[in-house]
Amino acid sequence: MLIRNGAPADAERIAALHTASWRSAYAALMPADYLQGPLAEEHRAKWRARTAALSTDGCLLLAEEGGELRGFIHLDIAGDGRVHVDNLHARPDHVGTGVGHRLLCRGFAWAAAEYPGRDVSLEVLRGNDRAIAFYERQGGLRTDERPLRLAAGFTLDEIEYTWPAASVRRLAAD
Repeated sequence: MLIRNGAPADAERIAALHTASWRSAYAALMPADYLQGPLAEEHRAKWRARTAALSTDGCLLLAEEGGELRGFIHLDIAGDGRVHVDNLHARPDHVGTGVGHRLLCRGFAWAAAEYPGRDVSLEVLRGNDRAIAFYERQGGLRTDERPLRLAAGFTLDEIEYTWPAASVRRLAAD
């Protein structure tokens, strides 16, 4: 499996995978009319903008096999100075195959090299049990819980996971 940096030309494929991942993982958590309605266009607009503005402050990595996008990770710097995993998604038919682990480890390697000594954090929706179990297997520590108000007009609960800098270095070596 090839893991490479993302580029503006990848925006549409990333958006499609992101949408498919949400529709699969959040089917019981989000309104169906949102998942089947405006979500796809929101993700297209988001990834067009993000890939057009890639900088050294962030990291976008894609996992590909046979020219097919299997997953992606996007990291940036949070307002509190921690490295933030903004997105980590595998194609729904590739969840559980190691794509997420490989991307997370590569993301940690980027964080350890570019921002040594910083913790890494992410949020996961309460009820996304498969992702919660994955992050806990990867050594993530629950550090906060809070409501998340989505622009689509509904609120869900999210759980924050944090990896201390020492864990980030160790996982980066995997």
